Amino acid sequence: MSQADIDSTKAPLIEHLIELRSRLIRSILAFAIAFGLCFAVAGHIFNLLLVPYEIAAGSAEAIRLQYTAPQEYFITQIKLAMFGAGFISFPIVANQIYKFVAPGLYKNERSAFLPYLVATPVLFLMGAAFVYFAAMPLAMRFFLSMQQAGGDGHASIELIARTSEYLSLVMTLIFAFGICFQTPVILTLLARAGFIDSQWLKDKRRYAIVVVFAIAAVLTPPDVISQVALAVPTILLYEASIVVVKMVEKKRAEAEKAEGSPD
Repeated sequence: MSQADIDSTKAPLIEHLIELRSRLIRSILAFAIAFGLCFAVAGHIFNLLLVPYEIAAGSAEAIRLQYTAPQEYFITQIKLAMFGAGFISFPIVANQIYKFVAPGLYKNERSAFLPYLVATPVLFLMGAAFVYFAAMPLAMRFFLSMQQAGGDGHASIELIARTSEYLSLVMTLIFAFGICFQTPVILTLLARAGFIDSQWLKDKRRYAIVVVFAIAAVLTPPDVISQVALAVPTILLYEASIVVVKMVEKKRAEAEKAEGSPD
């Protein structure tokens, strides 16, 4: 390659780097603004996350939380603000990624990529909602059932949770369910790329069930309720993925038939 050819490639590369920098700056600014807003109302957000605990306990007055280090609740608020900022800024960050990648895609590739970009946050929010309204209340009922009333020669054992540990539990479950709820997106993308098909998914169903329960055991707290609550919806999503992959295969077959048919 001549020096002239090398010099001719520098301008497009610099332009791409400048665009990448601008996209990153916008994404970071969106996250920073969302972080500031969430930190300002971190206490209210934490109270919202306590609702599943309240459902399990029966009332807000029955809940007792504590922090055992001076900086613990402050750090908890920072984590909570980062957690909320990730949710709020994700659409902007995803839009910046799409705008950076889109010019290098064909029109049909952009139209195929866009539904997955929309489906990803929707499925994540569905997973978070499942945690909030179903999985977390079930888990807290299980944990609260282990309390022991005092008297008759028995010590009193009462749950007084730390604020940081409760937030860690909620965040872990939300991320675990949010990721597992991406199963249809991941499997459909693999099907579009030609790595798997619906028949392969059917044949590997038994192995998938074992893997799902193993992942649920790793991602959730060490109690059966949380693990089953994560595993069962993920298996149902796996079954839904088979249907979606079939639809992708059918659409692909129709497109190939249309291309191969004479005008």
